[in-house]
Amino acid sequence: MNIHEYQAKDVLRAFGTPVPRGIAVFSVDEAVAAAEQLGGPVWVVKAQIHAGGRGKGGGVKVVKSLQEVRKEAERMLGMTLVTHQTGPHGRVVRRLYIEDGSAIARELYLSALVDRTASRVAFIASTEGGMDIEAVAKETPDKIQTFTVDPAAGYSRYVGLEIATALRLKGEQAKQCGTLIETLYGAFLAKDMSLLEINPLVVTKDGQVVCLDAKINFDDNALFRHRDIAELRDPDEEDPMEREAAKYDLSYVKLDGSIGCMVNGAGLAMATMDIIKLYGEEPANFLDVGGGASKEKVTAAFKIILSDPNVKGILVNIFGGIMRCDIIAEGIIAAAHEVSLSVPLVVRLEGTNVEQGKAILAKSGLSIVSGSDLADAAQKIVAAVRSPQQ
Repeated sequence: MNIHEYQAKDVLRAFGTPVPRGIAVFSVDEAVAAAEQLGGPVWVVKAQIHAGGRGKGGGVKVVKSLQEVRKEAERMLGMTLVTHQTGPHGRVVRRLYIEDGSAIARELYLSALVDRTASRVAFIASTEGGMDIEAVAKETPDKIQTFTVDPAAGYSRYVGLEIATALRLKGEQAKQCGTLIETLYGAFLAKDMSLLEINPLVVTKDGQVVCLDAKINFDDNALFRHRDIAELRDPDEEDPMEREAAKYDLSYVKLDGSIGCMVNGAGLAMATMDIIKLYGEEPANFLDVGGGASKEKVTAAFKIILSDPNVKGILVNIFGGIMRCDIIAEGIIAAAHEVSLSVPLVVRLEGTNVEQGKAILAKSGLSIVSGSDLADAAQKIVAAVRSPQQ
């Protein structure tokens, strides 16, 4: 789960992390009132969307008067902000963050994430802050350094000092950095974060080390024990189909292809998408119905897939273990009748009650094509969507 910058800073502030003062607003008048409350004389007006690159897209502006605050708030609220992370359709700006301006001497980069290879929390640091870190990694990888924390030993101050050295911080700034790293690590573990990115981490002209921006992703599987974090979810920033899928506990991610996929099991879903690409087409989604899906859940999955206008065909690939093939078949038929299925459908079933499932599909009276195995099913759905009749 992602949250907005101002929410991320509130979370970090609670752990003692140094962040600038700021106020979230939802209207132009609130923006001006927030600027008056902060006092100025310099403010930063920031569009709040779940995407990076806001500054390049015109979503971050430094202003020096209340009139400018009003002008920028009027411009940003309701605008469609397009960045390299939003895609060409962009995101509508519905809220702003009015923040104290900072006198910046240096911009650095710092992030923490779960390094699954090392089975540790890793910190990534670079002196090249405020830039596209992917470009830095590609062009000057020597300017990025990684540090891990041994979970058995726990956090030690030497980690913070090593990071401070990598960031070329000395004296008082190095001490501040060490304390900062400790608070960030504590917050990362306490809130079950999967990513914490500070870009830029700045050194101000008066020598303070401050988190000028903050991006946090949380582990969805741990939200049940963080109700305060779950309440920060902004549904307007999520894909409507992904929101609908979440209601039925379906793992769904919209993609850009033309073949809808319904599969049980994440690994099988990945293999299904790969084989669609192998035969020359693109998957329209990742959709895992899970191991114990009901007829209602399967019906909901079909509706979600077909709500994507780019879908020209559907491939169902089910290996029945806990999931029974006859239940899948009943769900497929119910969904097909309910949504008036008008695109080609290829189904490959294997496992528990597979013969009953195939018999149910065969007697349905629907134009359902059976696949003998995954390769056969993939070839058939690719051929179907390429057919001149489609």
